Amino acid sequence: MVELEKEVLPLPPRYRFRDLLLGDWVEFYVNENTFKERLKLFFIKNQRSSLRVRLFDFSLKVLSCLLYIVRVLLDDPQEGSGVALISLSETMLLVYLSYKGNVWEQVLRIPFILEMISAVPFLITVGVPSLRNLFIPVFLNCWLAKHALENMINDLHRAIQRTHSAMFNQVLILICTLVCLMFTCICGIQHLERAGNNLTLFDSLYFCIVTFSTVGFGDVTPKIWPSQLLVVIMICVALIVLPIQFEQLAFLWMERQKSGGNYSRYRAQTEKHVVLCVSCLKIDLLMDFLNEFYAHPRLQDYYVVILCPTEMDVQVRRVLQIPLWSQRVIYLQGSALKDQDLMRAKMDDAEACFILSNRFEVDRIAADHQTILRAWAVKDFAPNCPLYVQILKPENKFHVKFADHVVCEEEFKYAMLALNCVCPATSTLITLLIHTSRGQEAGPGSAELWQRMYSRCSANEVHHIRLEESKFLGEYQGKSFTYASFHAHKKYGVCLIGVRRVDNANILLNPGPCHIMSGSDTCFYINISKEENSAFIFKQQEALRGSHGPPQTIYHGLTRLPVHSIIASMGTVAIDLHDSSSGGGGGSPDSERRHSIAPVLELMDSVPTPSFDLLSDQSEDEAGPEDDDHISSVWVKGYPMNSPYIGSSPTLCHLLQEKVPFCCLRLDKACHHSPYEDARAYGFKNKLIIVSAESAGNGLYNFIVPLRAYYRPKKELNPIVLLLENPPEAHFLDAICWFPMVYYTVGSIDNLDSLLRCGVTFAATMVVVDEESSMIAEEDYMADAKTIVNVQTLFRLFPSLSIITELTHPANMRFMQFKAKDHYSLALSKLEKKEREKGSNLVFMFRLPFAAGKVFSVSMLDTLLYQSFVKDYMISITRLLLGLDSMPGSGFLCAMKITEEDLWIRTYGRLYQKLCSSTGDIPIGVYRTESHMLAFSESQVSISVEDCEDTREPREPILCRANHRNSTSSDQSDHPLLRRKSMQWARRLSRKGGRNVNKTTAAERISQQRMSLFRRSERQELNALVKNRMKHLGLSPSGYSEMTDQGNTLSYILINPSPETRLELNDVVGYVGDPLAWSSHSDPQQ
Repeated sequence: MVELEKEVLPLPPRYRFRDLLLGDWVEFYVNENTFKERLKLFFIKNQRSSLRVRLFDFSLKVLSCLLYIVRVLLDDPQEGSGVALISLSETMLLVYLSYKGNVWEQVLRIPFILEMISAVPFLITVGVPSLRNLFIPVFLNCWLAKHALENMINDLHRAIQRTHSAMFNQVLILICTLVCLMFTCICGIQHLERAGNNLTLFDSLYFCIVTFSTVGFGDVTPKIWPSQLLVVIMICVALIVLPIQFEQLAFLWMERQKSGGNYSRYRAQTEKHVVLCVSCLKIDLLMDFLNEFYAHPRLQDYYVVILCPTEMDVQVRRVLQIPLWSQRVIYLQGSALKDQDLMRAKMDDAEACFILSNRFEVDRIAADHQTILRAWAVKDFAPNCPLYVQILKPENKFHVKFADHVVCEEEFKYAMLALNCVCPATSTLITLLIHTSRGQEAGPGSAELWQRMYSRCSANEVHHIRLEESKFLGEYQGKSFTYASFHAHKKYGVCLIGVRRVDNANILLNPGPCHIMSGSDTCFYINISKEENSAFIFKQQEALRGSHGPPQTIYHGLTRLPVHSIIASMGTVAIDLHDSSSGGGGGSPDSERRHSIAPVLELMDSVPTPSFDLLSDQSEDEAGPEDDDHISSVWVKGYPMNSPYIGSSPTLCHLLQEKVPFCCLRLDKACHHSPYEDARAYGFKNKLIIVSAESAGNGLYNFIVPLRAYYRPKKELNPIVLLLENPPEAHFLDAICWFPMVYYTVGSIDNLDSLLRCGVTFAATMVVVDEESSMIAEEDYMADAKTIVNVQTLFRLFPSLSIITELTHPANMRFMQFKAKDHYSLALSKLEKKEREKGSNLVFMFRLPFAAGKVFSVSMLDTLLYQSFVKDYMISITRLLLGLDSMPGSGFLCAMKITEEDLWIRTYGRLYQKLCSSTGDIPIGVYRTESHMLAFSESQVSISVEDCEDTREPREPILCRANHRNSTSSDQSDHPLLRRKSMQWARRLSRKGGRNVNKTTAAERISQQRMSLFRRSERQELNALVKNRMKHLGLSPSGYSEMTDQGNTLSYILINPSPETRLELNDVVGYVGDPLAWSSHSDPQQ
């Protein structure tokens, strides 16, 4: 029999109930030898026939209850015994088939006893007519019907292999129990009260409802003791059974609330939804996703299904109860590795699946492994569902190459931090471009000019449109790319940065003037809004054209002439941009010559072939006679020999002909190849870039590559020093030993000696990478505590050092360069609160460290993955801008500084024309630094206190006071013990001065000495501390200059400013370089 049970196969899954009852399946009885075995197969084992038997049994019991009601209403003692006979026969047959050796087990079952009570008396009355008036409790068949219904549902689930939720079963059982209790009580009281009030069924129903609802009007009551006893028994049964049922139902309801239930199949087929798979859902991650996802108008009708294995925390639950999100966000507790949970989320019907890694995991590699398994599971379950995957470590990226979009956190992070060193505020530029602005920033209403400009420009985003469908760019079909970019910016304020051919899937950033625009090209441009949202502008322009004739252009038809005519007449008809200060110049020919900018050509005279030799050394910066011939001979252009991980994009870089021995990579230790032990001994021409990291991860390789790219001039390359807490491994050293001027030291950022050894006094930029081991903290937002304090110490010790910091939580950037008494910072804090109240996606955008690009949080990159659902090109464009990918014919991100010789250009629009016409570069933004009176800072408060003290001193000759200060500082500055003794001695003498009038002059002199000691500023003490440590380490203190606090300046980025924006001194213009003109970069004044 055991073997027989194993051979019974289940039905195919997902059969409908109608198919089970009316199907044309043929049953074969091959292994059933006996008649009992065949009956058992039909009534019990076979799912289809067993379901039919259960349904017939349920119908039979319900029919008997209905016949009882009819008998009571008609008061007809005639009974049909046929139903009882069939029901009893079926019961006896099932008992016989279920017999397993113990008869009492079958006989003492409650369903069998109830069947005997309700069916046997009918059979007795057939043979004994005198007993037909005997009352038979047929209404007890309702409990048998409930039992049959439960068995039928179980067989149905087993047959169709689809399990309904436990909540459905429990609710059904509770409803059936309530119905059976009420029906039993109604029929029992009605029958027993025949000897008393002779109640009808309706009166009995009314009494039971009033009694069980605890209302108890008292107008209908049982009169005889049997009915009263029945009421007592039914109330006791209800008090025992119903609480148990309600408890189970409440428990299941609570578990359902935790797990989230299911996303119904009907909703999945009629409505659109996306699935968000995370291992741990934090409130910041959730709000970033929801704000960015629903910022797009066409996604308002989408539903978000969150699939998370952990229970929903209190903050997330509170947010999801807000009506704005409760109707559109569904939380399901489950794992992406289980098909049942993927079915609950209806993954096969989802529009997309976002799989995010847990960056707060202690082991980030383990977090990536979990993400990889989730991606594999989703791809196996729903192959057609688009995948958007976030990976932490670059070495794990190739495992999810099948995904539609992949963002590697460390790749983007290190590349962005590297470009921040040469192109200021690159991190802020990318962050603003990948965030969707709602136009609700508080900047336009601010009294500060920089806040208004910064707020307006921060709303720029990257959009796309087909050229032949564009009103902005459609007129430039057949023109060069630089011509279209310049004129589109001049007329509409649109910055055209890239194109994509219809026959090529690769995006090209600034392909240069050789690229001729085609109607089928997809254009990518930077603007505040899409062109579709600016259609009203064209109606106004068309009306103006109709009334005032054709619009006047600045070229007056010049660009329609042949190219040789343009070049011949360039000196007379080109745009004359006079220097405002040239009127007072001398009479020399150079001073009298007017500056001019050549027009941007529609087409080049001869289109050069892009097959230039990138590996040749012919750039301007390398051809100067002042360059070191030895360096030029050992440096070559090529692709890195070794990559620390699989999947890195090959980038053409400056390399060494022979790799450096590992011992020479250590900056602070000499070897038999190099005798140098500090940065001063190397004699670097450019200042250092220092990177402080916990360990040399593979992502750090992406920090070096953008800074050694082939388009960086050799004379502008900065030495790179890696300050690592743990010694690097051999495979990492083998990857970086081919790059020129790359070194490492072992030390910590919180150790002053380590900072001095790595050459911090010769550094221009210090990049502080957040430690992975500190990302987990018991209290939220405390993961950045160590980094913030260390950076604050750096800022106080080296105030002129440019420090770029990575934080785990963006909210902590308000502590960067913290000044407790700075009223301007307090005003910015209030502005941030207003931004949060308005629901801005970037509440911290007006913080000075973020606006200046001095702080970056990797969580800002999450929106890049979210935005790629609508703009599938955003990841590719970002990778091209950061130098992570290099396409033939695609440009790169660079920067140039505006000097006094460049101010004759005057405006951003003219600079746009200058770059497009000369080098083919496309500017995209301006990084501006301006002086600002930050009132009541700590340094100013200390200075004002000193000034007040100076006014209280007795008037002396200036020379005498200078002698006092010089002698004090020179004799006692480096001797704390001597300083303490002298102060105590001065204090004692000052106390004794009142006793002797003749010693008043000496007391005053001593008081002056004491005040001069106290007036020693904090800056001087820090300078003395640094110099003492340098002397102790054997380093020359000449490289360290006593610097003042530069806190009275602020910096910010202006993305795609208007053409009328005035250029200012020391502005840094970020531009996308022309790949064909990479070897002929010229200054803007040429």
